[in-house]
Parts: sequence; structure tokens; C-alpha cells
Amino acid sequence: MDNNLFGKNLNDITAICKRVKIGKGTAKELFRYIYRKGESDFSKMDLLSEKARGILSENFQITTTSFIDVQTSVDGTKKYLFKYGDNKFVETAYIPEADRATLCISCQMGCKMGCSFCFTAKQGFQCDLSVAEIINQLHSIPERSKVTNIVFMGMGEPFDNIENIFAAIDILSDHNGYSLAQTRITVSTIGIILGMKRLLETTACKLAISLHNPISEERRSIMPVEKVHTIENIKGFLQTLAKKDQQRVFFEYIVFNNLNHSDNHVQQLANILHGLACKINLIKYNTAPDSEFTSPTDDIIEAFQKKLINRGIVTTYRRSRGEDIFAACGLLSTKSKINKPLK
Repeated sequence: MDNNLFGKNLNDITAICKRVKIGKGTAKELFRYIYRKGESDFSKMDLLSEKARGILSENFQITTTSFIDVQTSVDGTKKYLFKYGDNKFVETAYIPEADRATLCISCQMGCKMGCSFCFTAKQGFQCDLSVAEIINQLHSIPERSKVTNIVFMGMGEPFDNIENIFAAIDILSDHNGYSLAQTRITVSTIGIILGMKRLLETTACKLAISLHNPISEERRSIMPVEKVHTIENIKGFLQTLAKKDQQRVFFEYIVFNNLNHSDNHVQQLANILHGLACKINLIKYNTAPDSEFTSPTDDIIEAFQKKLINRGIVTTYRRSRGEDIFAACGLLSTKSKINKPLK
């Protein structure tokens, strides 16, 4: 039996309290102590009865994991490195801005999707992260109280670890826990319909779809998942949504030099997004070591953006942060830390 209460949601903790006969009311207070107050010592939980504190101390623990390294970019972005047991390393990016602070959380060690431009994909897939390992990336950084937004855009495909992602969202957004509004949580996916449908139907979270090319054959050459999770399937799914739900969706579009920003790409994007209340975020490709791809200039991206706007597509250019410490989009990787296969 897992005796660590960290990573358990309110229903789990309520069931545990019922099992050890310490009362339903204790569960909510205990949940608050763990997540809202960050308390791990049962003896300091003064709002719990002496009996409850004794039973909890004898049978359970609250164990979190501190980061083992942090790098700071010239632009203020920080990249935290966590070690979860032997040979299991995960990176998290903290991105402060004037009016917000965003935490880019990882959900897997490595990734199965195999996108040829992604540094994370090049390390292959090692394992899914547990609920505790996911939320620990927020819980255990010094800027925890400053974080206003969460994006699941770190290492891994969120909907490939779907149950743990939704369990983490539950804890992150619970008003007795971290109390982050779900409208401030964004989940990024390569386009897994099952996960997208569940996210939009059961949460108020935002959805980011990694598109990167509107032409199926070209997308397949850089994103093998296009063979299964196709542009046409994604478009068909979005067309079934009400406008209010479509407005929670945006496309991430990494712009590569001389690859996906021609007039034909503008036309094909216009065809895909016609009638949809979605927008595109353009992202400059961040050159990874030994990559066959190169970064475009700002002028190229801005010209591409202008053409899309002229076609009636809401388009923003999201400037890269933390590129000098490999914390920018597509650059998270712990491959160099791995010295043996995980068991």
C-alpha cells in the first residue's frame, strides 16, 4: 500500500480517513495542510485532533522531492531539474513576466511521439510520471506562490499519461488545494482526440494543439503521429464543438526556416481554420544540438503572421524564453543524465 499522501486527491484522502476512522471533516483539513499550506509534519497540523494526528503519523507520510539543480536564463526564466529515484530526471521551466508567472510542467520522462525537431523526443521514452511527480514540480519550487498559470508543455505528451494528468489537474485546481483556476491551466497535445474531448467536456482548461504544418504529408515527415492523429481528424473534432468551446483552443505552430511558412501554408491553414473560433500561436524554432532544422528570422515570422492575419486568422507570435539554458519550447531533455535503462 502506498502510504505517501502527497499526490492523493480529496476523494482519495477522504477514503483513507474513513478507513482509519478519523472522520470526514479531517480529510478536508488534511488536504488543505498538504497542498495549500505545504505542511508535511502531522504534529504541526493543529486543526486536526490529537487522535487524528497520532493515527496519521503512525501510518502515513507526506513526501515531496526537492529539485537538485536550477539554471537561470538571461531573460529570468528558470529551469529546475528533479530527480525522482534512481536514474529518473525531469525538467520544469518557470517563466516570469510582468503580469503573470507561468510554470511549464512535464508529464513524462522522455516522449513516445518521435517529432523529429524535438529535443525531448530524441531521448526516447523512459516512463510516465506519477500524479505526485507531476504536481511536485509546482509544490517544490521557491516561486510556488507566484505561479499564476500552468502549461503542460514540458517533457512528454500529456494525453499519453491521461489518467495522471486529469488527477493532477484535479489537485491543482481544487479550491482547498493549490486553487489555480482551470482557465489558467493549458494542456498541449499533438492531437489525441480522446484526450481533447475529455478535457473540453470535463474541465475549463484550455487546449493547445501542436500543428506545425497544415499539409498532411509534410506534417507526417516531421511528426510521425500524423499517421494516426491526422489534421483532418483534428479539424473534424473541432467542428463539432460549440463556439465557446472552440475559443478555448489554440494551435501551436513552430516556424522552421524555409519549411512551413510559404503562401501555400497560409492557404492551407486558412482552409483548416475556416469557420472555427480558434487562433494560432507562432513559435520560432529553437535550434537543438545536431538538428537538421534551422531557426527563421523574426522578419520571416512577422511576415508570415501578417499574411495569416490578413486571411482573418487570429495569430500571435510567442517569443521564446530561456533558450540559452535549453528551457525553451522543444528543448527540455534529460538524456545526458540517463546512464542506464530504467527498470
